[in-house]
Amino acid sequence: MSDPAPAPGAPPSDLTARFCRLIRQSGPISLLHYFGESNAHYYASRDPLGAAGDFTTAPEISQMFGEMIGLWCADFWQRSGSPDIAYVELGPGRGTLAKDALRAMARFGLTPPVHFVEGSPALRKVQSGSIASVQFHDDLDSLPSDVPLLIIANEFFDALPIRQLVKTEAGWRERMVALDADERFVFVAGDKPMDAAVPDEMKAAAEGTIVEVCPGAAAWAGGIAERLEEQGGAALFIDYGYFAERTGSSLQAVRAHRKVDPLEAPGTADLTAHVAFSALEAAMRRNGSARVQSGTQGAFLERLGITARAQALAAADPERAQAIAGEHRRLLAPEAMGELFKVMAVTASGERWAEPAGFA
Repeated sequence: MSDPAPAPGAPPSDLTARFCRLIRQSGPISLLHYFGESNAHYYASRDPLGAAGDFTTAPEISQMFGEMIGLWCADFWQRSGSPDIAYVELGPGRGTLAKDALRAMARFGLTPPVHFVEGSPALRKVQSGSIASVQFHDDLDSLPSDVPLLIIANEFFDALPIRQLVKTEAGWRERMVALDADERFVFVAGDKPMDAAVPDEMKAAAEGTIVEVCPGAAAWAGGIAERLEEQGGAALFIDYGYFAERTGSSLQAVRAHRKVDPLEAPGTADLTAHVAFSALEAAMRRNGSARVQSGTQGAFLERLGITARAQALAAADPERAQAIAGEHRRLLAPEAMGELFKVMAVTASGERWAEPAGFA
C-alpha cells in the first residue's frame, strides 16, 4: 500500500508518511503523540511568525505590548527591593517581546541577564540577532539557581500537546488518530477505559462530550512554582484560554494566517489548544505557590498604562497615529485579543515579594 498524497492544497509533510506507517503497524496513535511530534517538526525548521509566516503574536503587533511587560517586571523588581535577578522567557518567538521589555526595564535601572528556554534551532538563530547576550536552555533545569527569576511565557502553553478524552457509549476513551479507507487521518475513540482520568464532576457528561487535559502544561507550571519558592521572583503567563472548567475540543491549526484541518499535512501548520488556566493554578498550588492572580489581557494592559503609551507614541509620530490606534484596539478590544487572552501572575511567597501590578 502506498503512502497517501497530501490533502489538496497542502504542502508535503514528512510526518504524513511516518504516521501512516506507524498506524498501519501498531494501530491508532494518541492525539497527544500526533500533536507533540507535529509541533516539534514544525518549530524545528522555521520562523513561523509575522506576515510572511503563519501567525502573529502580540509582541509582533506592537512595541507597546513588550514595553508593558517590561514595566511590569521593573515595577515588581523595584517594589521587591531591587535584588539581583534574571529574566527568563519561555518560547520567546523572535525575541521581540524581550527586546522591547528590556528597553523599558533599563529606564528604571533593571538590566538583568537574559535566558531563553527555546528548543528550535531556527528560532534560536533569529533570537540571537535580537538579544546578543542571551543564554539558551532546553528546559527549566539548567536555568540559574542562585538568583530570583522573572519568568515570562507569552503564547507558550497553547502550543504544548494536549490529550483529549471522549465520552462513548462504553464510557470514557482517549481520542486517537487513525486512517480511514481513503488513507486520510481521522479521529477515533481508543479501546482502553479512561474513566479514572476524567474529573468526577464531568464523568456523567453526555455521550460525545470531549474533555481536554495538558500534562505538559501542568508539569511546566509545577516546575516554575517550585523554582519561585526556592529562589524567589515572579512569573507571568499570557495566552488564549479560559478560567472555568469546560468541555469541547479547542484544537486548531493555522497555516499562512488561516485555520486549516489539524489532521492535514502534520508538521506544516501550527497546532494549538486553549489553555486551562485553572489547571495551571492547581499545578502551581500543588508545588508550593499560593500567590496567584489572574485577569484578562485587556484589563491587565490598561491598568499598566498602555493607553497613555499609545497616546504618547501617536503624538510623537502623527503619521502613524491611526496605525497605533489600530494596534491598541487589537490588543485590548473584547472582540479582538482583550477578552480571549488571559493573564496569570504567580509570585514567590514571603513578605519580601511585592504584589504584582495589573490585577486590581
